Amino acid sequence: MSEQWLFLDTKPMSPAMNMALDEALLNWHSEGKIPPVLRFYTWEPAALSLGYFQKIRGKIDVEAVYRHGFELVRRPTGGRAVLHDHELTYSTIVSEQHEKMPQTVTEAYRVLSKGVLEGFRNLGLQAEFSIPEGKLPKTNSANCFDQPSWYELVVEGRKVAGSAQTRQKGVILQHGSVPIELDKDVLFDLFLYPNERVKQRARKSFEQKAISINELSREPKTIHDVKTAFKKGFEKGLNVDLKPFYLSQEQLAEVEELAETRYQTEAWTMSR
Repeated sequence: MSEQWLFLDTKPMSPAMNMALDEALLNWHSEGKIPPVLRFYTWEPAALSLGYFQKIRGKIDVEAVYRHGFELVRRPTGGRAVLHDHELTYSTIVSEQHEKMPQTVTEAYRVLSKGVLEGFRNLGLQAEFSIPEGKLPKTNSANCFDQPSWYELVVEGRKVAGSAQTRQKGVILQHGSVPIELDKDVLFDLFLYPNERVKQRARKSFEQKAISINELSREPKTIHDVKTAFKKGFEKGLNVDLKPFYLSQEQLAEVEELAETRYQTEAWTMSR
């Protein structure tokens, strides 16, 4: 019999609200107020999210981010920068002590990413887990999609989803980006390079490393198509039954306060 998880499909939210809601769900789960959760979301406006430890200086072209109409937000999870535009973002919130959850971060990625794997397969794409040989090569790139890590998803050797994880208060929060379309020219405008030659070389190399759903699909997929495929994918991959969940006014107010006091502040976003 499948375990029941909550399923939250939120309307497009600001970057700060999206990050605050993921953190609030983690808090509520740690307090025993809600069972494990799968959440789907999109961004309005689009944004470049930074890993918790990621440095901005010399890596991110902040002026370019705003020039393109995007916002900048720092995630509570690690990893490198991700552009959230024309994509589906997911998050999973589950206790570290859950019987299905391995103790190591890498193996927990493998378990939680089964839902992502099945989602791609529901779209007719033969995704596989990335299993690097030996240690991952060091990279100076600030771009998340420049290199697949352990158990991230690849199709034909190219990365199709990027995920990040944190463990706080006994709870695992994993969230990830699934690009439906990817404007590589815009993406590479957001990062700083020593010169144009280095930038173009990185841009060319990136073509061989990352790809979006609609570059792989015979027919263009909509956000509805992707949500439908991935919801079924998570149900199968995690062997769970998803029950719709809606925020109360009290819960929404708590998220708004967290967004305002943390994720909207320059002190949080520009702190590294």
